[in-house]
Amino acid sequence: MWWAIVTLGTVGYGDVLPHTGWGRFLGGVVIVCGVTFLSFLIAIVTSLFVDANRERQERALQVRHDEVLELLRAIDARLSVLEQGGPKSDVRS
Repeated sequence: MWWAIVTLGTVGYGDVLPHTGWGRFLGGVVIVCGVTFLSFLIAIVTSLFVDANRERQERALQVRHDEVLELLRAIDARLSVLEQGGPKSDVRS
């Protein structure tokens, strides 16, 4: 078990190691806590980058959405004019 935990944590070369069971247990707990802490730290930083990117994409989509709505309103206004018998200079059959 000690070998598995030390290999997981990639610590030391085995030149300095605990010889008692309690020492190995405490060393294993420290190694597992260190690996867990680094994993959480990396996950939090990655999550912050992902959230920032998502917010940037949502803002860009909102701008594009507003542009499309503007174009649709302009098309709707032109259609209303045509339906009411307005200018027919650009309409070809």
